[in-house]
Amino acid sequence: MTEAERPGSDGEDAFLLHVPERTYREEWPARIAVAVSGGSDSMAVLHLFSRLAGHRGGTVQAVTVDHRLRREAAEEARFVARACQRIGVSHETLVWEHGEITGNLQDQARRARHALIAGWARQNGIGDVVLGHTADDQAETLLIGLARAAGIDGLSGMRRSWQEGGVRWARPYLQTPRRDLRAYLTRHGIGWVEDPSNADERFLRVRARRALVALAPLGITAEGLARAASNLALARADLVDLALSTAAATARTEAGGVIFDLAGWKRAGNDTRRRLLIAALRWVGSAPHAPRAEQIARFEAAIRQGRAATLAGCRLRTGDAAFSIIREPSAVAGLETPTDAIWDGRWRLSGPHARGLVVRALGAEGLRACKAWPATGHGRPALVVSPAVWRGDALVAAPLAGIANGWTAEIVTDFPSALLTH
Repeated sequence: MTEAERPGSDGEDAFLLHVPERTYREEWPARIAVAVSGGSDSMAVLHLFSRLAGHRGGTVQAVTVDHRLRREAAEEARFVARACQRIGVSHETLVWEHGEITGNLQDQARRARHALIAGWARQNGIGDVVLGHTADDQAETLLIGLARAAGIDGLSGMRRSWQEGGVRWARPYLQTPRRDLRAYLTRHGIGWVEDPSNADERFLRVRARRALVALAPLGITAEGLARAASNLALARADLVDLALSTAAATARTEAGGVIFDLAGWKRAGNDTRRRLLIAALRWVGSAPHAPRAEQIARFEAAIRQGRAATLAGCRLRTGDAAFSIIREPSAVAGLETPTDAIWDGRWRLSGPHARGLVVRALGAEGLRACKAWPATGHGRPALVVSPAVWRGDALVAAPLAGIANGWTAEIVTDFPSALLTH
């Protein structure tokens, strides 16, 4: 926001209350949840949305996740609960029960937080969850992308809104600097807590925050970087649209795999081909992240050379006119869930659920028991990794391989939608 665009101090509250209108311009949700950590950003959003509900209608509820990673977290959750009680907002604390955490701690904590909040929201009939990210967070995300030599996807920042876990998530203040939200809290005498991890330079985001301060003399500000990320996001949206139209013309799904017309795929541009491969690999393999660029390049070379290959729990099969990406058998070997759970991250089975029944891959032995599988039209490699219902070692149903016995299997997320994840 330029100084010319910024309202005077008397209008600051009105401006901040107006910001969410851009996110919910079509319809104001009847029930909204605000994810509140106790930090300044989320506390400001909590109070602003509480005021908005007063004249827009609807209800606001607050939710806090205690990650059980710091001793102070439980008291911070109680701080939020007391703040909510003072303004008449319902509040609930969710706890992330976990064992030893390996790998990227912040990424795993974020995924756990989203899963917990989404589950809580669905149970309470809440369809919209608001997050308190600001222009500062967006700027830090862009700097992190630069540090990783990211392409346009990594440089286009965080999304303003998206669907995930049956919930619509929104970041209405993504173009608003943190100082504006803190000024709001100060004007109204509202306190907040400081997360000590925000000063821990082991985390790349903290180092990016320090870099923003160093870049200020060059005129590089959080607001400017947030606008740059927004501009890149517009370009990315056009590239995604092109990839979606190409997918519609050149790809089809079958038994959980993706089959591409080879000639159509080769005619596509470099960026579109890469997006199609990443989307297929993530969809088939239920992967949270895309493989590394050099891995994708080797996979693409295998397609051009007509070679088999494996990557990210997926198997590449090539032919003269088409190539397919299916699940790698070793990736699902031993994977077992109850019949009412999502199997392999994407398969939902419906049927006569009963105690003692589990879902496992059909496997070669199971397929031999499915005498009518050739009539299904599905290839053997795809059926071997398809979900089947078992009671011990006894095959009860293989919905994709011709043995239904009252069971059906469907994938919960359509393939092209994987292109839109970010």
